[in-house]
Amino acid sequence: MTEKINQTVDFLKQKGFDSPSVGIILGTGLHALANHIEVIKEISYEDIPNFPISTVESHHGKLIYGKLEGKTVIAMSGRFHFYEGYAMTEVVFPVRVMKYLGIQRLLVSNAAGLMNLDWKKGELMLIDDHINLQPDNPLRGKEAALFGPIFTDMSRPYDPEMNSIFKEVAAEESIPLNEGVYIAVAGPNLETRAEYRFLRNAGADVVGMSTVPEVIAANQLDLPVSAVSVLTDECDPDNLHPVDIKDILDTAAKAEKHLVKLFKAVIKTL
Repeated sequence: MTEKINQTVDFLKQKGFDSPSVGIILGTGLHALANHIEVIKEISYEDIPNFPISTVESHHGKLIYGKLEGKTVIAMSGRFHFYEGYAMTEVVFPVRVMKYLGIQRLLVSNAAGLMNLDWKKGELMLIDDHINLQPDNPLRGKEAALFGPIFTDMSRPYDPEMNSIFKEVAAEESIPLNEGVYIAVAGPNLETRAEYRFLRNAGADVVGMSTVPEVIAANQLDLPVSAVSVLTDECDPDNLHPVDIKDILDTAAKAEKHLVKLFKAVIKTL
């Protein structure tokens, strides 16, 4: 695994991806931030050695290197999910590559179903903690110890310092920002009424199918990470209606202006 990562890192360095300070993972339907990057280099995943290829229609599948708010960033426009059939080592492969390229912080976004009925869809939630119900783990296996301790401490998986910056910036910029618990499931189907009740009773505010593997990998690498969810659909088990993926993407697109403003201001502050 380290040989593949080193091969990928060497390839990207040769292509001009030199010493980024911030890594960004853009989630489902959340690609507008890429339009604000002063692009120096970009390359499709399919052209990067050893890189998985995103199979989800709403994930564009390219790696972007450039300047954003005075910082050198590397952004994943399109991420990988366990439900696509990838092994967890493939899902977190880009996080390990970005760390080896030199990033010092990782910012993650995702689209999530809203189970906390005190909030509304279209709002944002800063992830304070998570519950992992996905059936595999990126730290499992013989090679995982090459990247750090496999018994990685997860008492504070989301960096308190960066989360404080997110909250301060949101208040200064008048961006509504909830804070809560994200629960990760395998997917790709959406949940039943009984499952929403179970997940809500477990202590989660929102549910999604991503982010947690990358956060676990980042913690193993001692890489500070923060993550924000766009709340795209209301998951009320007592009043549940069929959800169209187009509606989820439309809601994510409408909420992007707040997410872009928030991420840009945080990156400028880091």
